Amino acid sequence: MMALLICLFPGLKVQAASNPVIHQGVYAENIDLSGLTKEQAKQKIESYVEGISQTPISLKTVSDNTVTVTAADLGLTWKNKDIVDKAVELGKTGNVVSRYKQLKDLETHNQIYELELTVDTTKIENLINEHCLTYNIPAKDFGLTRENGEFQVVEGQIGYEVNVSESVDKVATFMTEAWDGAEATVDLVIVETTPRGSREELMGLTDILGTYTTSYTTSGSSRSANVANGCRLINGTLMYPGDSFSTLAKITPFSEANGYYLAGSYLNGTVVETLGGGICQVSTTLYNAVLRSELEVTNRSCHSMIINYVKPSEDAAISESGGKDFEFVNNLDHPIYIEGYTENKHITFNIYGVETRDPGHSVEYLSEILETYNPTGDVINQNAGLPVGYISVQSVHIGYKAQLWKIVKENGNEVSREVINTSYYKLVPRTAVVGTATDNPTAAAMIQAAIATGSIDEVKAAIAAIQATPAPTPVPETTETTEAGQDSVAP
Repeated sequence: MMALLICLFPGLKVQAASNPVIHQGVYAENIDLSGLTKEQAKQKIESYVEGISQTPISLKTVSDNTVTVTAADLGLTWKNKDIVDKAVELGKTGNVVSRYKQLKDLETHNQIYELELTVDTTKIENLINEHCLTYNIPAKDFGLTRENGEFQVVEGQIGYEVNVSESVDKVATFMTEAWDGAEATVDLVIVETTPRGSREELMGLTDILGTYTTSYTTSGSSRSANVANGCRLINGTLMYPGDSFSTLAKITPFSEANGYYLAGSYLNGTVVETLGGGICQVSTTLYNAVLRSELEVTNRSCHSMIINYVKPSEDAAISESGGKDFEFVNNLDHPIYIEGYTENKHITFNIYGVETRDPGHSVEYLSEILETYNPTGDVINQNAGLPVGYISVQSVHIGYKAQLWKIVKENGNEVSREVINTSYYKLVPRTAVVGTATDNPTAAAMIQAAIATGSIDEVKAAIAAIQATPAPTPVPETTETTEAGQDSVAP
């Protein structure tokens, strides 16, 4: 039968099944696979792919800056490895007529298999994020300053940024569909980013939406400096619609380099000296201006103990270590500008914007004390490392439970009333640290007797008495005669 077929198709050659090699004229792209076994063909293609993987590919980013990588960095690999099987089987499978036709075609036309390459889009994305985005030019929003009672607009700037997802697709498409294996440049997808705001919009922020002032006339120089410094750091803040504000982010770090001094602040129910002590008066004053502007408060905490510059529940404490922050959002349709200043030991915040509320609309806030907790006595802490006469007293802090009402009126008529916060302030009794170290037994007895009464006033009286009593005169050395007539020194 085979002889008959050979006679009918004299060009048909029988290939031994034990030595399957690829016929002449078979290619993978421009790689000649003629006469190769399956493994040899696979190795030749892989060697080719490995070679072109080292080809430089330049990614052009913003302002014609380029980042040069290799095809291997883009995760280049060979995808359709089944073409080796097809190349080996060409002219060896199917019926005799089919095989004969395949071989006759090879005599006049080469069989070229397309080499399908693929890339790793995750690697491309990481490369762009790590190396190309550094050339981005962010848009600069229009800004606003206020000097001598006048607003000045700071011009914005268009930004240019790489669109990462579209650039990944563009690089992958080029490498798999258009790349010829030679050195190449791919232009990443660059988009313009428009700055927020405009001169016309910002010059329209002429209405004071809310204002509030508190006094710190009784504060010392360090606390006063901290209040003024925190106010300075917040002054000039411009917030576009949807922007969030964090007081801590604006005024920290609490360091000398950032303009802060040591002053008293609350810590676990006691008053301690910390850098930035008094800064809560800044956040509290801003809180009340925000409330009157009817902006959205997203985070507010009360102090651990009552303060004296606003009523209960009108405060907003901040503490970097305690995780307390005052935060709010510009939930309006227009930008707002925060002006802060200090004068004659008073701090004021004004919030400028576009007034859209009805002229007859007004809001007021009412502090209500729900419960009061009074101390039942003093707390006295002895310190044997301090001398008798030392006393440090922390004044009493009455405890409160309070709430703050928001009352809305339209044309003078109340239309709504709601509780916007409930606050709890610790009861801290009057506390004293009293020194007890002394070599004078009388003074030791007097101070211990006073401490035993549990009254700081009794301790103060005892200290005054001890300080008014002359120190005992040392006993001089004397000589006395014993019955035996001998001298001895008195003990």
